[in-house]
Amino acid sequence: MISLEQIRAARAWLGISQQELADAAKVEVRTIHRIESGFQGATDRTLKKIRTAFEARGVDFLFDGSKASGIRVRGNSLLSRPRSR
Repeated sequence: MISLEQIRAARAWLGISQQELADAAKVEVRTIHRIESGFQGATDRTLKKIRTAFEARGVDFLFDGSKASGIRVRGNSLLSRPRSR
């Protein structure tokens, strides 16, 4: 499963708010906040929704065996990184 660090990294890379991620994943914004803050572990179903929302925006999640290890953004380089709003 994806990690809270990967969620934070992907959201930061895309320059989207917790609310925008929540809307895209069809979950409550407080769920995103609690996951990113480490206050609440997420269900597999919620993590799948979040992962699907990021993958639709071109984010791939990297794993070293079964351990989450990073993200990759398809078709983007540092020069074409989206700008923050």
